[in-house]
Amino acid sequence: MFVQQLYTNCLAEAAYYIESNGEAAIVDPIREIEPYLEMARQRGTKIKYVFETHFHADFVSGHIDLAKQTGATIVFGPLADTHYETYTAKDAEEFKLGNITLRAIHTPGHTPESTCYLLLDESYQEYCLFSGDTLFVGDVGRPDLLDGKMTKEELAGMMYDSLNNKIKNLPDEVIVYPAHGPGSACGKNIGKETWSSIGHQKKTNYALREMRKEEFIKEVTEGLVAPPAYFFSDARINKQGYEAIDAVMLKNLRSLSVDALELEIQSGSMVLDTRDPDVFETGFIPGSINIGLNGMFAVWVGTVVDIQKPLVLVCDPGKEEEAVLRLARVGYENVRGYVDGGIGAWKNAGKQLDKIQSVTPSTFAEKVKNGAVVLDVRKFTETEAGHVKGASILPLADLKSNLASVSKNETVYIHCAGGYRSMIAASMMKASGYPNVINVYGGWSLIKDEDVPVETGRVAPKSI
Repeated sequence: MFVQQLYTNCLAEAAYYIESNGEAAIVDPIREIEPYLEMARQRGTKIKYVFETHFHADFVSGHIDLAKQTGATIVFGPLADTHYETYTAKDAEEFKLGNITLRAIHTPGHTPESTCYLLLDESYQEYCLFSGDTLFVGDVGRPDLLDGKMTKEELAGMMYDSLNNKIKNLPDEVIVYPAHGPGSACGKNIGKETWSSIGHQKKTNYALREMRKEEFIKEVTEGLVAPPAYFFSDARINKQGYEAIDAVMLKNLRSLSVDALELEIQSGSMVLDTRDPDVFETGFIPGSINIGLNGMFAVWVGTVVDIQKPLVLVCDPGKEEEAVLRLARVGYENVRGYVDGGIGAWKNAGKQLDKIQSVTPSTFAEKVKNGAVVLDVRKFTETEAGHVKGASILPLADLKSNLASVSKNETVYIHCAGGYRSMIAASMMKASGYPNVINVYGGWSLIKDEDVPVETGRVAPKSI
């Protein structure tokens, strides 16, 4: 028996390769399937099953392409109604894989069709649980992603029953392999580890402690922020089907001259600049949004960019394919191309560049003493532990819909935790006609060590 977690950091997503006696299965594959095919080739195995724990909302799964390439059977749990060929497992149904067994455990709550898969080893002993978005390290899946079809309270009640009647009954030594780790928006506050055990989660996970259903529902539904808008699109894509990834790459990975790029901009395409923030700020195409490939690129694109918006890309030369692929992972397929030669081609053509000023934390501290206007774009859960006194707290995910509360006449100093999100925010504000935005290098990780007035606790949103 062989089990391998395949973790994709920029999506905070875990897929799994399982193998026994020449047969393999993949759990929750991401969009590009070559890594799974290559692993099977190297190990001399045949992929027999693709197990899906639910209709993923935060990424487009590779299950359809993988099944077409290998002849594997796609398995969903009960209540999964797809527009393509799958096998719907019954609750407690078992699947043989070489000398091991996988048992489907229907665990509605995150979604109605959510299903965990319990691996029984060669001795038919419970070994590990592929828990999908039902159980994370330190958290459980959020119950508010059905877009009005069921209330979050109804789903949270189903989650309570699933956890208490099926998951908590498993032996303490069973390994928990969830679909997501820290940074994923599929839970409220997922822990830093990417795997755990049933016993450890019973001791440490707030959602597994003994409580009444009403108390559980309140705990799980409190403090939920609005999910990224693209979640509903991706869940629909995973249910209905999609174009093969090779076709998407062929269509979207095309070079554009500077003249062609300008025509795309004039026709309404957004310029998405994928370079590192510290490089972007020194010169960029006016109106560009900066979301760097060096961070959780796809997640933040999905959070702040309309999935229907046509995009043109500015990349460091050689990074174009990576950018297009990572966009496709989250269903962003309306890419018109990338500027051939990157920002250098734009400069060499004599075109106008815009810039964003950044200051050091020490300079920022002096500005704060003189009454600077501060915009903190971290999550509320981050700022409660400490933030600049008097700062406006506006999480990046909410910035676009709340820009009207920010005056264009003020000079605004923007920071996040480390500098990645603050540059996204600064570029969004610049593109929306805010001329006086200044980024703070290093964010709160460095600001907190400066001589600035600090307060803790939740701050009510206010206009700037």
